[in-house]
Amino acid sequence: MPDTGSAAADVAPSAAEVAGVQRRTVWVLSLGQVLGGLAFGATLSLGAVLAAELSGDESFSGLAAAAVTFGTALTAVPLAAIARRRGRRLSLTTGMAVALIGVGLVILAVGLGAFPLLLVGFLIIGSGQAANLQSRFAATDLATDASRGRDLSIVVWATTVGAVLGPNLTGPGEVLGGAIGMPPLTGAYLFTLVAQGLAIVVYLVAMRPDPLLLAQRVVATAPAGSRPIARADRPVAARYAIFAVAAAHGTMVSVMAMTPVHLAHLTHGATEAATLSVIGLTISLHIAGMYVLSPVFGILADRLGRVPTILIGQALLAAALLTASFGQASTTAVTVALVLLGLGWSATTVAGSTLLTESSSEALRTRRQGISDFTMSIVGGIGAIIAGGVLGWLGYGGLALVVMVLVAASVLLAPLGWRASVAPAADAGAADA
Repeated sequence: MPDTGSAAADVAPSAAEVAGVQRRTVWVLSLGQVLGGLAFGATLSLGAVLAAELSGDESFSGLAAAAVTFGTALTAVPLAAIARRRGRRLSLTTGMAVALIGVGLVILAVGLGAFPLLLVGFLIIGSGQAANLQSRFAATDLATDASRGRDLSIVVWATTVGAVLGPNLTGPGEVLGGAIGMPPLTGAYLFTLVAQGLAIVVYLVAMRPDPLLLAQRVVATAPAGSRPIARADRPVAARYAIFAVAAAHGTMVSVMAMTPVHLAHLTHGATEAATLSVIGLTISLHIAGMYVLSPVFGILADRLGRVPTILIGQALLAAALLTASFGQASTTAVTVALVLLGLGWSATTVAGSTLLTESSSEALRTRRQGISDFTMSIVGGIGAIIAGGVLGWLGYGGLALVVMVLVAASVLLAPLGWRASVAPAADAGAADA
């Protein structure tokens, strides 16, 4: 049995106690996500530049983001296992503490001019992103059906602050870094170190009692009829949720990763400043689409249902891909497509993550959550790599239409996920068998 950290582990907590802990947990996680997003945004804003500079080849600039993505995948399942045995506090702080080691290696690599060490540093930094992803699941540990989607989406929304502010810390970071003798282009990592360190302190100090350990205690001690946070296992619905989230992530990353290259071609002949301005605005609006409306999609998931909200996400993704394909010659159309792409990703990720959580029994939940984060990261990384070849072969519009296959698959499988999510547990298990 995992350690609940409570001397009264055999006493069922009251509903009021559980609700109070849940409210505090959502706020703590939201603050942690602001700090974690700030750290991650500052980290990645210069990743491509550092990779190109140390390797001497611009074609290697995407390897920094790829290394972080695969590092996220590699640490997702181990962090979920730590959460299952020791709770969310230790899991989240472990992921962020390991990421700090990666930041140190990146700074050292720049000082030494060592490109392989730089990639190792970014690979290790992926553990911080894995912890950030796990935070959204931590928001559901004590949630009920009525608020599960909303609580998860609030934590996702909190990422907006860090994601928007982080990349803008490059200039101030360079000033501070230069003042203390840091290698060029690494000053922004001072903000990463501070923000991530503060996030660790927030989780260690404020996340008490641990939401996952308290949830395990509720399930173990409360009568079966009075456990609103526990759900019967529905493996088919859980698998559909994992697929839908991974497919949406692969769709988003594949198109988003190639958009700066395509916009650079569209603005050929313009000044470098004008080109960078168009690219920066488009990506910023895309990021806003990913996070700003996540509470809306959380509310829709609670009121309309998880699978219907996933289908709303697929409709938005399809609209994005069609706009990108048929409007590929227009920077305005591409920008609109990227906003729709972010919105579709948000709706699918919020509703899919909620469906995964409530379709998994307490004993299997954290393991499946880790598998989901692993799968979406791997699919995103592979998608970004393959997208470059497809772009060169079929162009930006062709890439958008090829990626539509993932959207179609999620829509075609939706009835299976819907039936499994509403079927009695015995039927769902029989269907899975």
